[in-house]
Amino acid sequence: MSTITLTTWSLEMASPQDLVRAAVPGPEISVRRAEVPSPEFSRFLYASVGGDIHWTDRLSLTRAQWVEQLGRPGVETWVAYEHGTPAGYVELDPQEDGVVEIMYFGLLPDFRGRRIGGHLLTLGVDAAWSLADRWPGREATTRVWLHTCSQDGPTAMDNYLRRGFKLFKTETEQKESTPTPGPWPGA
Repeated sequence: MSTITLTTWSLEMASPQDLVRAAVPGPEISVRRAEVPSPEFSRFLYASVGGDIHWTDRLSLTRAQWVEQLGRPGVETWVAYEHGTPAGYVELDPQEDGVVEIMYFGLLPDFRGRRIGGHLLTLGVDAAWSLADRWPGREATTRVWLHTCSQDGPTAMDNYLRRGFKLFKTETEQKESTPTPGPWPGA
């Protein structure tokens, strides 16, 4: 069994004014909130975006666990489309004291490197800051944060920093090396 050194970086944004907006890529790109939680669609996005970059923590969840996760008040999924085809997504996870975590963010492999990610992240951060507007009883957002790691895409960290996120924690650990799961079992 071989091991790898995994570095995880945690980044945060403390004010909506810290957001540095990315350019809008073009009229063929649209971003919409998936207003009806769908475990099948969310699992498709998760596996398709993360299959080549070692996203595995949710692959073993049952449908009921997906329903539970997605059905919590304030959890939102925002999806980027190119000409109606899903290109990537942002999942927001509300936490205590007005904190919102960008739990998952990324693009399907064929859509990376085309300036869609900066735009999607901009709109995802906007959605995180305005979460209380859509969820009555939710505290106003006071902080947006996320984490990325050395197994994520090569432009992920740069995108976060360009959007105005600030690094607040770095952790390094040894982890068992595993093959990427691909977008579906056996792929």
